[in-house]
Amino acid sequence: MNTRYQTNQPAVSRRTFLADMGMGFTGLALGAMLEREGLARAAAWIPPNGQPHYAPKAKSVIWLFMNGGVSQMESFDPKPMLTKYAGKKISETPFAEVQNSRKLAIERSFAMNAEQRSVLYPLQVGFKRHGQSGAEVSDWFPHIARNVDRLAIVRSLWTTDSNHGAQTQFHTGRNSLDGEFPTLGAWVHYGLGSLNQNLPQFISIGTREYWNKRDGQYLGPVHDAVPLRIDPANPLEYGKPERAFTPHAHAVGLDLIRELNALSGVEYPQDPTLAARVASYELAYRMQMSVPDVLDFSRESAETKALYGVDLPHCRDFAQQLLAARRFVERGVRFVQIQHGGGGAGAWDAHSALKANHSTNALAVDQPIAGLLTDLEQRGLLDETLVIFASEFGRTPGSQSSDGRDHHIFGFTVWMAGGGLKRGVVHGATDELGFHAVEDRHYVTDIHATILHQLGLDSRKLEVPGRKRLAIDHGTPIREIIA
Repeated sequence: MNTRYQTNQPAVSRRTFLADMGMGFTGLALGAMLEREGLARAAAWIPPNGQPHYAPKAKSVIWLFMNGGVSQMESFDPKPMLTKYAGKKISETPFAEVQNSRKLAIERSFAMNAEQRSVLYPLQVGFKRHGQSGAEVSDWFPHIARNVDRLAIVRSLWTTDSNHGAQTQFHTGRNSLDGEFPTLGAWVHYGLGSLNQNLPQFISIGTREYWNKRDGQYLGPVHDAVPLRIDPANPLEYGKPERAFTPHAHAVGLDLIRELNALSGVEYPQDPTLAARVASYELAYRMQMSVPDVLDFSRESAETKALYGVDLPHCRDFAQQLLAARRFVERGVRFVQIQHGGGGAGAWDAHSALKANHSTNALAVDQPIAGLLTDLEQRGLLDETLVIFASEFGRTPGSQSSDGRDHHIFGFTVWMAGGGLKRGVVHGATDELGFHAVEDRHYVTDIHATILHQLGLDSRKLEVPGRKRLAIDHGTPIREIIA
C-alpha cells in the first residue's frame, strides 16, 4: 500500500484549494513582479499603532531641502570679519585658533590644501536686521526676511560627510559609509500612519540623486515616499493607462485585480510585503482621482498665486511645488519632501562663482518660501505644520577657485517654523569666521528629534525587531526653540 499521502496535515479548505489552483499562474506573475521590483526579500514592518506617543503640537511637515550646500555666511549667519580680513590667511587674523583643532580633519576631508583654503573670502552680499527679533538675514532673501519673526534659526549644525552623500546623511542621520537607513519621512510615515486614505502620506517632489533615492530601507518599501510631478495631467509615474478604457472595462479590470489579490492573500497570508504592495495598488487607484485635484490650481485666487510667485519665470517651478505642498497638508498629508536644485552634486554647490550661483538660486526659492509661510499662517495651518529649510552642509570661510567656497561640515545653519516652535529666535552660534559651531552644537539628528517631538513621537518607542539604533541616530530635541 502506498502511504505517501497518509499524513497528519489538516484537510485543505475549498478556498485554499481553489487558491492553490489559481496561484499556479498568478503566483508566478506576482512573484516575478515582486522580484523585479526588489520587494520579494524586503521587510515591511507593521507600524506600532499609527498613533502618537503623546499629545502632538504638529500634524504635518514640509521639508525644504536645498541640494548642494548653502553658504551659512551668505544666508542666515553673517560674518563681517570675513570682509574685514579678506585675502588674509586665518593664521594672520586674531582668530587663528579656529582651525587648529580640526586642521587634520580638514586635510583628510578635502583634497585641496588646508592652507590655501584658509585664505578668507569676503561676504558676497549685504545683511540687514529684520523684524522685532532683529535677526540678520542676507539681502538675497528679502521675502523670507520679512517673515523672520516666524522663524527659529539654528546656526550651530554639524555633520561628518564632507561630500554630497551628506544629503543622505541629513535625511537619515547616518553617514553613507555606514550603510542604508530609513529617512526621517519614512519614520514619520511608519509611526503615524494616514490622515487621508486617498492621498499618500509621504510625498517627494523634485529631483533626488541616486544616493538619496530610497526612504523606507529596512522599514520596507511601503514607507518610501511617493514621487510626484506638479502636473495635473500626469502627476504619477505610470499613473495613466497607455490607451483609454471604457468605464465598464475599467471596472472589470479592477474586479479581476481584487480577485487575484484575494487569492494571493490566501496563498501568502503572513507576507507583509505582499500586503503592502496590494495596499499600494489600491492607493494608486484612489490617487488617480485625488492627486490631480490637489494639483489643480484653477480654484486658487490670483492673490494666492501672486503671493507664491506662480506667474514669475524665475521662481515659477518652485512656487508651484510649494503651493502644492500647502494643498497637500491642507488635505492631511503628513510629510511633503521638496528637493530644490537636485541632480548631481546639487544646484547650490558653489565651488566657483558663488555670487552668481547663490543669488540666482535664492531668487528661485525666496518668494515661494515666504509665500508658503504667509499662506499657512493666514489659513491657520502654520501652528500645526512644521516647515524646515535645510542643506546638507555649509561652505568654507576661505576661498576656492578665487570666487567660490568649498564644502564645510563643522558649522552651518538650518531654520524651522511653525508646528509649536518659538518664533523669532536664533539659537546656537558659530565663531567669528563661521568655521565651527561653538555654542549649543547640534548634530543633524537633533533636527529630526525636534520634528518627531512636535509630531508626538518618541523615536526610541518606534521599535523594529533586530535593529538597534545608536544614540546619535535618535538625536535630542532642541528644547530652546520649542514653545
